[in-house]
Amino acid sequence: MKANRMEAFSDGVLAIIITIMVLEFKVPEGHNWHALVELGPKILSYIFSFVYIGIYWNNHHHLLHMVRTMNGRLMWLNLLLLFWLSLVPFTTAWMGESHFAATPTALYGFILLLAALSYWLIQRAILSQHSSDSSFVLTMGKDWKGKLSPLLYLTAALTAYISPWISGFFFVLVAMIWFLPDKRIEQALRGQGH
Repeated sequence: MKANRMEAFSDGVLAIIITIMVLEFKVPEGHNWHALVELGPKILSYIFSFVYIGIYWNNHHHLLHMVRTMNGRLMWLNLLLLFWLSLVPFTTAWMGESHFAATPTALYGFILLLAALSYWLIQRAILSQHSSDSSFVLTMGKDWKGKLSPLLYLTAALTAYISPWISGFFFVLVAMIWFLPDKRIEQALRGQGH
């Protein structure tokens, strides 16, 4: 199996995840702007999750260009990532419905933490395919985003019990860190002549 088949499958799953999230919106009963404002927490949680799924989609696309050989390990690790991301619509809906109550917000952070760890595992598995290319491994080994993100997600989950605003700050911070695709991948692939 080639990596492009796994990428196509993953793209489909991520598209379904976004579709499920938007289907959680119910049409307001009122017919004025105030009725829409009441949906504010749901809209905000949807925006968070849409941005996160978009970031994963973008970086996952870049990451799969590094795959030399598709194997069962990569396929299972990819499914693990998709599993955690498939729970994002549930936690998004619960967080929005509860107006960012502590437990739904903490669970949202915890699910994102597990997705980040799964992404890191895929990256490590792909790097092991390049173990004979020390310059490639050195370039990709400088992964401050991948090391910092789980810590920030954990902090967001724990601070949800102090204030949803603090937790939200950490969610926005991680999104800002990852908004641009990982330039290391492009740099490493250029060095390999891909």
